[in-house]
Amino acid sequence: MKKISARNQLHGKVVEFRKGQTTARVRVDIGKGVIVTSSITNEAADDLGLAVGDDVTAVIKASDVMIAK
Repeated sequence: MKKISARNQLHGKVVEFRKGQTTARVRVDIGKGVIVTSSITNEAADDLGLAVGDDVTAVIKASDVMIAK
């Protein structure tokens, strides 16, 4: 993987991949049954050649993180 400035990087495996009309839903198992879900454009999914079973990195870039209890 190329270097990137974002520090929130979660490595995992694609467990579900579904393309819709314009966006794809990608579910990534990051370990211990924890799933991170991402919505990306179909074009980005095609460029990455995503498929179930692929090892990927979910990169999270956010200016705010909210906590609720």
